[in-house]
Amino acid sequence: MINRNRTKLGVVTSGSLIEGLTARLEARESVEDMRVGKFVVIQGEKHEFFSMITDVVLEATNQKVLIDPPNSDLFIHEVLAGTSTYGAITLMPRLMLPTDLNQGMLPVKTIPRHFSAVHEADESDFTRVFGNESGARFEIGRPLDMDVPVCLNLERLVERSNGIFGKSGTGKSFLTRLLLCGTIGCDVASNLIFDMHSEYGWETMAEDGSFVKGLRQLFGSKVLIYSLDATSSRKRGVGVDEEIVLGLDQIEVEDVMLLQDELNLSSTATESSYLLADRYKERWLNELLQMDSNTLKEFAEGSGAHPGALSALKRKLEQVARQGFVRQQANTQTINRLIDALANGYHIVLEFGQYRSALAYMLVANIITRRIHRRWVEQTERFLNTKNPADKPRQLMITIEEAHKFLTPTTARQTTFGTIAREMRKYSVTLLVVDQRPSSIDSEVMSQLGTRITALLNDDKDIDAVFTGVSGGSGLKAVLASLDTKQQALVLGHAVPMPVVIRTRPYDSVLYKSFGYKGDDPATTRRQALAEMDELFAD
Repeated sequence: MINRNRTKLGVVTSGSLIEGLTARLEARESVEDMRVGKFVVIQGEKHEFFSMITDVVLEATNQKVLIDPPNSDLFIHEVLAGTSTYGAITLMPRLMLPTDLNQGMLPVKTIPRHFSAVHEADESDFTRVFGNESGARFEIGRPLDMDVPVCLNLERLVERSNGIFGKSGTGKSFLTRLLLCGTIGCDVASNLIFDMHSEYGWETMAEDGSFVKGLRQLFGSKVLIYSLDATSSRKRGVGVDEEIVLGLDQIEVEDVMLLQDELNLSSTATESSYLLADRYKERWLNELLQMDSNTLKEFAEGSGAHPGALSALKRKLEQVARQGFVRQQANTQTINRLIDALANGYHIVLEFGQYRSALAYMLVANIITRRIHRRWVEQTERFLNTKNPADKPRQLMITIEEAHKFLTPTTARQTTFGTIAREMRKYSVTLLVVDQRPSSIDSEVMSQLGTRITALLNDDKDIDAVFTGVSGGSGLKAVLASLDTKQQALVLGHAVPMPVVIRTRPYDSVLYKSFGYKGDDPATTRRQALAEMDELFAD
C-alpha cells in the first residue's frame, strides 16, 4: 500500500495512455517547485504508476480572470490561487508497480482513474525501480532532487550498442570514462577505446585545472596502453605497452571508402581502387603509389580505368602514406597481440599522440576494428558448432569518439562500424558511440542503440535524432531541453527500467576508492602489466 509519508501533490483530472495524464496541483503546492524531469507516483486502484513530469501548465477555472488580470496585490493573488487559478502538471506514466512489493514491475498498459492521488516519489520508490549498486548494477548518478542512486544494469548495457551524446563542454568524456569504469570494475566486457585526445589512459585535466585519473591508474595491469606515437605518450609520463605501426599492405579498399569525405575522393575512386585490388591484391596501394605517369596510363588501358581518376586517387592517397605511423610493410603481430589481449579479458586504450587528424583516426580505427570483426565472427561460428562454452567469444565494447565520421548514412552501410552497430550483437561485439552531432549518424544505426545517455543538446535535429526509434520520445524532448549545461543527463533505454534525468556521479576520489584504488606506484604497475603480457603471449 501507499506510504503515507509521501507528499501529496495533486490529483489526476484527465489524459490518455498515448498523450499522458494531466494532474491538478494542490493549492498549497507552488508551480515553481514542479520541474520537468521530476518523478511522481500515482496511486491507482490496483497499481502505483511511476511517472515523470513532462510539462508544467497554468490553468484557470474562470477565463474572465485572465482577460482582466488582478493588480499586484499579493492578497488577491492568494485568494484566487487554487480556486480561479491553479497549476497543473503533465505526467507520462513509465512503469506500473503492483501494490504487492514481491511482484515485479510492469510496462504501462493502462492508466489510473479520475482523481487518483499524485504523490512525490521517495527514496524507497527509486530503490524499487532502479535497485541498489551491487553485482552488475552500477551507479551512474542521482535524481535531480533526491540523494538516492540511479543504477545501470551493465550486463544489459553491453548486450547492445549504446550512445553518449551532448554538445561540446557538457561532460561527454567524463560520462564515457564513468561508464568505462563501471564495465571494467564489474568485468562485464572487454573494452577497446580509440582515444583520439589522450583522455582515458593515464590521466586528463578537468575544466577546473585539476587532473583526474585515467583507467590505467585506477585498474592497473587490467588496462593496457597502445600508441601510434610512443614518444608523445612517454613525454606525458605515460608508459606504453606497445607501439602500433601500419603497413600499406594492411589498407583495404573499404578503408579508402571511409575516407572519401576527408580526402575529397571522386565517385570513381572506389571503382579505381577495386580495379587495382583485383590485379595486385594486398599490394594495390603500394603499387599505385609507385606508378609514374606511363605506368598509370598502361594500367588504365589494360584495366579500363580512367587515367585521370587514377592519377587523382594516387595524389590523394599519398596523404595516407605520409602519416608517420604508416610503412610500406609492417608486422601484424602487434595488432594480433592487441586482439588477443581483448579476447583474454584485458582492456585497451589506443592513444593517437600527435596524429589527431580525422584521417589518422578513421584509418587506424577501421583497420583494427575490421580485424576484430573477423576474429569474433570466426570464434562465434566455432562456438555455435562445438557448443563448448570455452569457445564463446568474450563480450567486447568498442568506444569511438566523433562517431558520426564512421556512421554517416553513406559510410554506415559500407564500413565495419556500421556492420557492428547493425548486427554484431549476436557476435558479442557492440559500440559505445560518443558524439555531439547525433543527427549526422545514420538513422538506422541510431534506432539500434540500446541505451542513450544524453547531456544538453540545443539543435532540434540532434534532439530528434536522440529519440529515433524511442516509443514516447516526443514527451521527453522538453525534458532534454531543460537540462543544465553541466553534470546532468537523460538516461533511457535497455539498461534502465525507464527514462530518468540524473545528476551525473562525480568522477572523484570516492569513485576511485570504490574500485579499490590505493595509489600504486606507476613504475610498479607498468612492470606488472608487462610481466602479465609476456606470460599471456608466451606461447
